[in-house]
Amino acid sequence: MTTTPTVNGRVIGLAHYAGRAVLETVLARYGATFQQSVTLRLVAVAEGPVERDTLVAEVVGALKADPADVHGVVDALIDKGLLEPAANQLRITDAGQKVYETSAAETGEISARIYAGIPAEDLAVAGRVLALVTERADAELAAMTA
Repeated sequence: MTTTPTVNGRVIGLAHYAGRAVLETVLARYGATFQQSVTLRLVAVAEGPVERDTLVAEVVGALKADPADVHGVVDALIDKGLLEPAANQLRITDAGQKVYETSAAETGEISARIYAGIPAEDLAVAGRVLALVTERADAELAAMTA
C-alpha cells in the first residue's frame, strides 16, 4: 500500500525536476537551455522592447541566478540571433519568436497530458500552496542575503 506524500521540499523538488527534465528535453531540440527559455519568454511576451537591466533583474528574481550568469545568457541569445540589441534594449527576432512559440506549443501539449485528469480544485489548492511556499522562501532568502 502506498501513501500520498505530504507536500515538502523534497516532493516539490522532485516534481520540479521531473517537469524541468521534460522541458529541457524539448528545448534541446531547439538548441536552447532552460535559462535561455526563461529569458526568451520574458522578451517574447513583452509588449515591445525590454531594457536589458530589467530583463536581467527579472530572470535573476525568477531563477535566483547570479546577474553575471544571466548577462551571459542574454549574450548567448543575441549570438544565436534570437534576441536583437537596440541601445540598452532587447527585442525578440523572428527566429527567437519561432523558437519561443514552437517550444511553448510542444511543452504545452506535454503539460496538458501531465495535468490531465487532475481536478481543477486540486490544481487550485496546489497553486495557492506553492505560491505561498515561494513567497515565504523568497522572504527567507531576502533575510539571509540582507
